[in-house]
Amino acid sequence: MAKRCGTKKATKTAKKGSRYTCDACGLVVTVDNVCGCVDTCDIICCGYEMKPKK
Repeated sequence: MAKRCGTKKATKTAKKGSRYTCDACGLVVTVDNVCGCVDTCDIICCGYEMKPKK
């Protein structure tokens, strides 16, 4: 899993406690620390942007 910060296609800021899931493999990620380097981040897994888990 890789995290890319600062890309133009990022949709919103990840907040502490936010959960994201990968539609391809089912991995779930919980944000413990916010990077603070930019306003938006993409969290990438299996080559796709992870989606917020509801």
